[in-house]
Parts: sequence; structure tokens; C-alpha cells
Amino acid sequence: MRPVKSVIYNQIPRPDPALLARAAQFGVADLHGGLGLVTGRMCLMSPNMRPIAPGQRLCGPAITAWNFPGDNLAIHAALHTAQAGDVLVFTNGGGHQGALWGDVACGFAKQKGVAGAVVHGACRDTDAIRALGFPVWATHISVEQPEKRGPAAVNVPIVADNVLVEPGDIVAADADGVVVIPRALLAQTVDAAEARAANEVRIRARIAAGELPLDILGIRNTLEALGIEQVDGTWEDGEAR
Repeated sequence: MRPVKSVIYNQIPRPDPALLARAAQFGVADLHGGLGLVTGRMCLMSPNMRPIAPGQRLCGPAITAWNFPGDNLAIHAALHTAQAGDVLVFTNGGGHQGALWGDVACGFAKQKGVAGAVVHGACRDTDAIRALGFPVWATHISVEQPEKRGPAAVNVPIVADNVLVEPGDIVAADADGVVVIPRALLAQTVDAAEARAANEVRIRARIAAGELPLDILGIRNTLEALGIEQVDGTWEDGEAR
């Protein structure tokens, strides 16, 4: 088995600022949809990744940190490299051993203007973090004391909550979850998200005018094409036939 190489890269590839600003206008649902069905599912973190507080959202380039289970040395090096607007993405493999993130590091991140943190592992000091108003998503909450011995890798590709995250990829998060947009797909994803959002505006207007979602979305035609029986009565009426 190849040993883990400890390394810290101080720079990341950065997305076009104008594209990033456009992406930040949309929620996770639109960006996820903009990636397309297959890629969108591959880039969406699981429902286990939850916000620490309600009303949080972020969108920014990823600063990544791979931590050995039970250790959080890498997150401190990652925080040092982060710039204003960046999103810290940490993993220790997803276990609860050794809290990766707490309020002291969080306070420094906020002071630097970091956009937030996505923690595939444990977060602690959650009340203090909520009081700071710093956006954090995590898969676990645990106060278990971490070590700081390494090995550690910063700004390398990592897998966080089963999603590949490369340094500089765009991470968007809100109450619905966390999605990672590969830099190479940012332009087409934003274009598709804009089209999706505009279409939903039109759908809402048609519903307000009295049309049925069943017809607007073509569901009625789909039901008929599938030959799904529709009974004008209760399930008891159907069973009695």
C-alpha cells in the first residue's frame, strides 16, 4: 500500500470571479440541477452533511484538507492558506474521532473573511459557532479531542462525503445541502441554473393563473403513456372490483 504523502500546497487554481458571482446567486437545488442528472448526483453530498445553524449559505472556491483519523493538523495549515471568500473543506474519512473544527479556529476563519467550512467528520463548540455566525456544515458533532501529529495534506484532491473535491472547485451550500461544482463545469452549470430558475418563474406564474402542475409538467401525458389506471373512487372501491 502506498503511504500517504504529507504535503501543503499554498495556492489553488481559482475560478473566474464573474462566474463565481453568478453562481452565488443560486441555491444548491438550482446548481445541482444545472450540473445535470448524473453529474449532479455525483457532486452532491449526502443528507448527513447538515448545517450547524439555520439560514446559512455559501459559495466559494475549495481549500481542501485531508486529516488522519483522530487528527486535525491539516485544518490549521489549510486555514493559513485560505483567502477571503474561500470555503474550507475537511475530511478525516468521515469518522467522529477527533473533532476537526471548533470555535477558536472558526473565529480566526471569520476574521480572515473565509466564507465557511464543510466538515466530513466532527465539529464541536456548536453553540459558540452559532453565536459567531460563521457558516458550518458537518456530518458529526463530537467534542472528542483531536491530535495534531499528521500525516496531513492540504490543497490536494480529496473525497469528502463521497464527493471528489479538487482545490479550487466551487462549493455551494445552503439549508438543502452541499454541492461541489468542478471548475471546468462552472460556466455551463451557471448557464443551466439560470435557465432552470427562469423556467420555474414561468411555472409559478402559470400556476397562479390557474393551470395545473399535472399539465404544465406533462405528468398527465406520462401517466397515460405508462398505462397507469386511474380510478374515480377510493382504494376500497378498487379492491372490490
